[in-house]
Amino acid sequence: MPRRLATLFASGALALLATLAIASPAAAVTPAQRLSVLSSWTQTSASSYNSWNSARVNRAPWAEYNFNWSTDYCSSSPDNPLGFTFNLGCYRHDFGYRNYKSVGQFPTNKSRLDSAFYEDLKRVCATYNSIVRPACYSLAWTYYQAVSLFGSLAAVQQADIDRAAHLKAEAERQARTPA
Repeated sequence: MPRRLATLFASGALALLATLAIASPAAAVTPAQRLSVLSSWTQTSASSYNSWNSARVNRAPWAEYNFNWSTDYCSSSPDNPLGFTFNLGCYRHDFGYRNYKSVGQFPTNKSRLDSAFYEDLKRVCATYNSIVRPACYSLAWTYYQAVSLFGSLAAVQQADIDRAAHLKAEAERQARTPA
């Protein structure tokens, strides 16, 4: 009987320890760890974008990093101008701006964040057919120039969108006209 009691006590103690280990908070994320993840999610590559987007969709594992996931997408400019889906590129751009500002390292990272934004938009454009793709690239360049030069998409003017709309309409008209 004493051996059985000791076994029960030992297994109960192990279960209690296991519960405490799971329930106790993990070591806090260091600023260096936060910067490392932030940097990995704000590079110009498609893999960087895909990693960020995966985390955006499943934020729970990243909660202790305290990232700012808020966005206004493309600010006052259209999120999906002429039907081109720029909204997630704008979202990742906001993510980079907001989080680098919060750690006081925005000025040294702004140029890369803007370049990553442009690459994201160009990847979006590459998914459209070759007839309308030039209009998409034109808008991508306009959006990039607005953030690169002025730090905001508020600098995108309706005339810029109208110019791309004309380019898109003309390309579609030519594609419908028999040669």
